[in-house]
Amino acid sequence: MKILFISLGCDKNLVDSEEMLGILRKETFEFTDEEAEADVIIVNTCCFVGDAKEESIETILQMAEYRKSGSCKALIVAGCLAQRYKKEIIKEIPEVDAVLGTSSYDKIAEALKVCLRGSKYEAYAKLDRMIVEKADRVITTGGYFAYLKIAEGCDKCCTYCIIPKVRGHYRSVPMEEVLRSAGRLAEKGVKELILVAQEITVYGMDLSGRKMLPELLRELCKIPGIVWIRLLYCYPEEITDELIEVIKTEKKICHYIDMPIQHANDRILKLMGRRTGKKEIKAVIAKLRGEIPDIVIRTTLISGFPTETEQEHEELMDFIDEMGFDRLGVFPYSPEEDTPAERMEGQIDEETKERRRSELMELQQEIAFDNGCDFVGKQLLVLIEGKLVDENVYVGRTYMDAPNVDGNIFVVTEDELMTGDFVFVTVTESKEYDLIGEIVK
Repeated sequence: MKILFISLGCDKNLVDSEEMLGILRKETFEFTDEEAEADVIIVNTCCFVGDAKEESIETILQMAEYRKSGSCKALIVAGCLAQRYKKEIIKEIPEVDAVLGTSSYDKIAEALKVCLRGSKYEAYAKLDRMIVEKADRVITTGGYFAYLKIAEGCDKCCTYCIIPKVRGHYRSVPMEEVLRSAGRLAEKGVKELILVAQEITVYGMDLSGRKMLPELLRELCKIPGIVWIRLLYCYPEEITDELIEVIKTEKKICHYIDMPIQHANDRILKLMGRRTGKKEIKAVIAKLRGEIPDIVIRTTLISGFPTETEQEHEELMDFIDEMGFDRLGVFPYSPEEDTPAERMEGQIDEETKERRRSELMELQQEIAFDNGCDFVGKQLLVLIEGKLVDENVYVGRTYMDAPNVDGNIFVVTEDELMTGDFVFVTVTESKEYDLIGEIVK
């Protein structure tokens, strides 16, 4: 019995997928990458923005063709789209045999067995249910780095975001469970831990009434074998002096922080339901750079939010130019059903949203190139991730780059390197978002 597993969406969803793979492997199922070979197809879906929703729907429909032809005996849909549109999926796509909500993915083996007996299956546990990670999680990221989910859900309720309605309230994974999971990952050979949640900076507030991320980080740094610890999704208003001090003093923590700000105009930020204004954002950035001069700050923005004027867009452009963010991504605003922003007047047309996104990214490309030039001649520690075919060039990442969202450094060397190796590299050239370097002899 062969299973094709397709994981869509964010890294947090990927952790859920790896958990499901671990459950299925324990049940002695085999896996395949070929649709035509699969007896069972599982799609773990996303619906965060319009493009992600479309990708999930298109993937389900494509896989339904294999169910129609009879080569696939069961089609299972899980994840955020399954949680949000369960009735529609069951009604509109009869080829789907099972639907699992976001808090029920641990029922995957049971669902599969029921489907193979010819019956339909649905599972939607309460959104605030916490699933504890099992020891048999399958790491799909190459074995040398892994995402460590430390919390689920969100309480921020930004006006454009559907996450609280598909993932529930914010709930932290108990610290002993996080440390146990991290220890198991290290034993499997993981060298880089990437901490994820909808927001990691309020970790522990629901457990003890205080922010426990600094304490968690200190404990994670004690785990043998871990070289890098990277922080994603830190909201600016929750970044404390204690957290900055831990990043500054603990050697294993990368001087890198993902801090989504979404905009810089105070009126738009208020409409978004954000809890910071431009002044507060600038103050946090100044403090981070003052305390940790080599820190890399990544952020994300939304272009074309309802009622955004050209003047407010230009204000955002000026802010990005002034701040010189090291890493930056932009999403055109996506009106999500059942969110306050979707009901706002003054929706921006798609062409304008895309134009504003392009202008922001073109500006960032210039900033990224200039920032990259500052590293020419410097030595950096690089994590090797692969090799270009038929060339003596390896692909790696520095502390400045998170996988799949940031750039790479291309390392020219005659030496034979292995994926997961750490090497020191001298930067010789900057190429837009990427660097080029040579092994330090």
